[in-house]
Amino acid sequence: MKKSQLLLAALALPLDYLALILAGILAYFLRFESVISEIRPIIFYLPLGEYFILVLTVAVVWLVFFMIAGLYQINIKLKFYEELRRVFLACSTGLALIIILFFFNQALFSSRFIVLASWLLAIIFVSIERWLLRLVKNSLYHRGVALSNILIIGNDNNTQALIKLFNTNPKLGYRVIANSAQFDIDVINQRVNAIDEILVAEAKLTPDDRLSIWEYCNEHHLGFKYVADVFNTQIHNVVIHTLAGLPIVEIRKTPLDGWGKIIKRIFDVICCLILIILLSPLLIIILLIIKIKYGSPVIVKLQRTGERGINFILHKFRSMVPEAHKMKQDLWQLNERADGPLFKLSNDPRVTPFGKFLRKWSLDELPQLFDVLSGRMSLVGPRPHEPEEVSKYARYHKKLLNIKPGITGLAQISGRSSLSFEDEAKLDSFYIENWSLTQDLIILIKTIYVVLQRKDAV
Repeated sequence: MKKSQLLLAALALPLDYLALILAGILAYFLRFESVISEIRPIIFYLPLGEYFILVLTVAVVWLVFFMIAGLYQINIKLKFYEELRRVFLACSTGLALIIILFFFNQALFSSRFIVLASWLLAIIFVSIERWLLRLVKNSLYHRGVALSNILIIGNDNNTQALIKLFNTNPKLGYRVIANSAQFDIDVINQRVNAIDEILVAEAKLTPDDRLSIWEYCNEHHLGFKYVADVFNTQIHNVVIHTLAGLPIVEIRKTPLDGWGKIIKRIFDVICCLILIILLSPLLIIILLIIKIKYGSPVIVKLQRTGERGINFILHKFRSMVPEAHKMKQDLWQLNERADGPLFKLSNDPRVTPFGKFLRKWSLDELPQLFDVLSGRMSLVGPRPHEPEEVSKYARYHKKLLNIKPGITGLAQISGRSSLSFEDEAKLDSFYIENWSLTQDLIILIKTIYVVLQRKDAV
């Protein structure tokens, strides 16, 4: 990491400390405001000088919780929502510690208002400070200051995608100074003094070549990154056990094993019940329009393949003419998804006019909320595909069947139907390997935005 980037990262700690102190001091003065004191009379006495020393001490302890929460990991770039989540967690842990101390020694400090106000103000001040620090950092990156100079090795689609990403998003902190189709030491030696990191973008590069590049980076003190191949992406969730004195490596399919699955199910049920209640008038209106205009059936039952490759019945508002599935084979030569096993046709003649409206706003998928309630689906997960399509999966695509399919997912908010099947599979695989409840919330929120933008609806 460059010294300038290290300095920007190191600024976070003293700025956090200052934000915590300001939160504590402001909470103290707010307590003595007439508006507050009239509602809750002051029954304690603590001079500002003594309180200030207490705040300085408590702020240091809270910084320890910030460290434990991973807020000072220099080599890991957190998204802002993840940073805010960790700030909230660290401040809340600090608050819990203070409550525990009060329980054992009530004479230590008796103003619950100051404690709660300090906690809330600390979250607000640290969040604002972190946001401002990001603005400064992004401003410097846009000016070409503090960027890491990166050499990208490769000549495939991954390479071009990464080059475009770095060139159009300087806030990522990288400047592409060269692209080499292969690892040529003579060519790289000419630029080695200007290079900070080497990124191997072509996943098909042999392990020996990759090892040679890694050794070169170690020799010249350069950062090293590479795009993982199919097997590498399978080994994210690794647990090591010891049996008979031997280290046994277990590769777990997803963090959803165990308690994660239980938490996700509770989340799905609660959210579905709320959504069904809120959307019930809309569901009834759509049902009546389809019934009056097109007759029965109003809701179609479609066979899909779900978790563990088990087929289930998925429900949608009818958006096609009757017996549309029988026309599919005749339209297959017009398929716009020739890159994989899926079928897509932008101007599908089987779709009714009202069906186009429903699909445009993804309203045809609302009955799937009941599929989630029944346990066949989840709110967020890989898109469910037809058994015929699943039968054409490559072996590594079957990883998508490790969890329940979802109404929406990472692939849908990242491009909806415009993505190639392979890109969709990569995104869904990433979701499976990196599941978290926070990620589910963000995907649901982004789904609303994507639908309102009406992008790439099928």
